Amino acid sequence: MSTEQDVVAYLQTPQAIRDRTQKIFTLCQANQLEHFSCDLSQLDQVAAYVVETTQQHYPDFDVPFHSRWRHFDAGGVPRLAALNQSLQQPERESKARSLLDLVIVSVLLDAGAGHQWRYCDTTESAQTVMGRSEGLAIASLRAFEQGFFSSDPAEPYQVDAKRLQQLSEPDLAQAFQVSADNPLVGLSGRLLLLHQLGAALAAQPEYFGSNPVRPGKLLDALKARYGIASNAGSEAGVDIGLDAGVLLTQVLRCFGSIWPGRSTLAGVNLGDVWSHPALGDTAPDNLVPFHKLSQWLTYSLVEPLATAGITVTNLNALTGLAEYRNGGLCVDMGLLIPKHSQVTAVSHLPNSPVVVEWRALTVALLDLIGDRVCQQLHKSAEDLPLIKVLEGGTWAAGRRIAKQRRPTGEPPIAIESDGTVF
Repeated sequence: MSTEQDVVAYLQTPQAIRDRTQKIFTLCQANQLEHFSCDLSQLDQVAAYVVETTQQHYPDFDVPFHSRWRHFDAGGVPRLAALNQSLQQPERESKARSLLDLVIVSVLLDAGAGHQWRYCDTTESAQTVMGRSEGLAIASLRAFEQGFFSSDPAEPYQVDAKRLQQLSEPDLAQAFQVSADNPLVGLSGRLLLLHQLGAALAAQPEYFGSNPVRPGKLLDALKARYGIASNAGSEAGVDIGLDAGVLLTQVLRCFGSIWPGRSTLAGVNLGDVWSHPALGDTAPDNLVPFHKLSQWLTYSLVEPLATAGITVTNLNALTGLAEYRNGGLCVDMGLLIPKHSQVTAVSHLPNSPVVVEWRALTVALLDLIGDRVCQQLHKSAEDLPLIKVLEGGTWAAGRRIAKQRRPTGEPPIAIESDGTVF
């Protein structure tokens, strides 16, 4: 029999996400779920809509990776080019640490903002007003550039544990332009997440160093742990690979303690893992892992790690993201069918069976959609991996169909977000 530690290790793998969500999907196909049924005859139509959406944004289907980096240049403003210019340093690993600092804190602040909140970004040449993920990305980028996350005025381009633990809610509200007329969903939850991130960094010097303690020092820990030499990826052409599934597990181990109010096993905070009654009455057999923000973070680490000469391999090991745009696509296009009116009539907590069921089915269906998109485009999974299908892709298609269905662009199912799940 597996020990609790073995179960925890298993739940921290992308294979566990696929295994457990597939169990829910199998029950759905047998019409044994309470809240959703599935109409797979809609799969071709959904895939075609995803292809059409992808072609609008990437006419030649040269799709970049789905990651936080796509959001920083929203509105056609080349913010990353300006940042890269500011980060010109003789040691590329210094630049990589700064980029890791930025993207880690930005992803952790990326839970749903609600449909009212906006961020106004003013540059010499333009003023851009953005909401949702893009607005959150730009807000976090501007805060980073201003040294908001650094305790050292001489080193603005860093995030450190000391500063994270000092932040107040008024600090965060000011940085994100929050007011009574511009409310941000889950502001206090985001602040708690930053405080707990600071505590997690400080508690793990083997991963995040000292003086200062920074999330970007995960680079050094990965190099040491996996035997990656300092000259990896240099002009000599060394190709150093790090498996995406291994990277996700490392992310979960390093940052797992930051998630508030989650299930625990063997004293370990499981994070984005929830029970579903269709899998039984007791844990751990009824637990379904999603690790949405952690996988989003893992996807977003690919590019800064490449700056330091580390190539993340086997990206198809990761799953689609169990969030409301991908899930909304499946519901709005009739691939998932709510079985009763309460699914869409009332809002639901993240731990509710409705939301867990919806998210599990979304993960399983994203694999099928990804396969069908590749078939329609006559591409292999290597040519168009899931990380690109998501970007092109299902996430954008979910937002597009939501705007067509509802004036606010809200997802078809309402979630009571605390700023730490979606």
